[in-house]
Amino acid sequence: MKVCIIGATGHTGYVFEGLSGEDAPVLAGIAPGSPGESIDGLYRDSIDRGFSPERFDDYMEMLSKLKPDIAAVACYFSDHAKVAAQALKMGIHVFVEKPVATTLEDLEMLKEVHRDSGVHLCAMLGLRYEPSFRTAWKAVKDGKIGSVRLMSAQKSYKLGSRQDNFKKRETYGGTIPWVGSHAIDWLYWIGGEKFESVRAAHSTMHNRDHGELEMSALCHFTFSNQVFGSVNIDYLRPSRAAGHGDDRIRAAGTEGVIEVRGGKIYLMNNDTDGMIELPLEDGQPIFADFVKQVKGQGECLISAGDSFMITEASLKARQSADENRIIVF
Repeated sequence: MKVCIIGATGHTGYVFEGLSGEDAPVLAGIAPGSPGESIDGLYRDSIDRGFSPERFDDYMEMLSKLKPDIAAVACYFSDHAKVAAQALKMGIHVFVEKPVATTLEDLEMLKEVHRDSGVHLCAMLGLRYEPSFRTAWKAVKDGKIGSVRLMSAQKSYKLGSRQDNFKKRETYGGTIPWVGSHAIDWLYWIGGEKFESVRAAHSTMHNRDHGELEMSALCHFTFSNQVFGSVNIDYLRPSRAAGHGDDRIRAAGTEGVIEVRGGKIYLMNNDTDGMIELPLEDGQPIFADFVKQVKGQGECLISAGDSFMITEASLKARQSADENRIIVF
């Protein structure tokens, strides 16, 4: 089985993590997916990791020549849908950075192409595979907090110095779809309900000369069965803080409360003596799980339907913030 990577802007590390073991795919080629995108760093990284991919300047030439089984798409965010659609039309399975599209029109186009393709697609919502979030999902699924009623999630990052493509909405797509999509996914995945509406706000203030990049955002979702979920998103994490990000979620149910913070998970319900820490489930590489699905050896945690739904929710939250109104699904 052969894999090609298109682009060097997203989480290409997910692919490398899934390329170990006797039955792992071969990294056959790499190419940029967007005009002006450099893959120099990606190529050096692949060589340093012991791979020897063929390097191309044109991803369509690469796909035509190498005919890979899987294309990993991680270029500028605004080009995800176009590049993924090209691969799908060629019968190539697609592992694509989130958001899978930066406009609702591109999302509908990609969904239509996928329906006609007969191949698999998975968004890089890799935090579902982190032990703490996977453990939280399993605990809720096992009924540890009863029926989920209220959720709050957080994504907080260091800003650092971002590339020019982050500074323009046209290429970046917005902080809610890029950073917030992970947390929006946790609400959907752990809560198990359908999106009904969203009210959101975002701000570019104090973005340290990063153009149109939003530094902070807040989203309030209403789900089916009157379940509510909020997401706060920011690039305000201090530069000297330990670690790049601070990811959290709290879910309150009819019989208890569960929290993920600092990579650990805590549970409080009628069977516990106060708040207890739960042992973590094993994690696994998201890309390796997708490869198993492609091989017909099971289903990965993130379906194409999930990938499209989280993108839609993220884009509608961004629309709500842009237009200062409630958006109904």
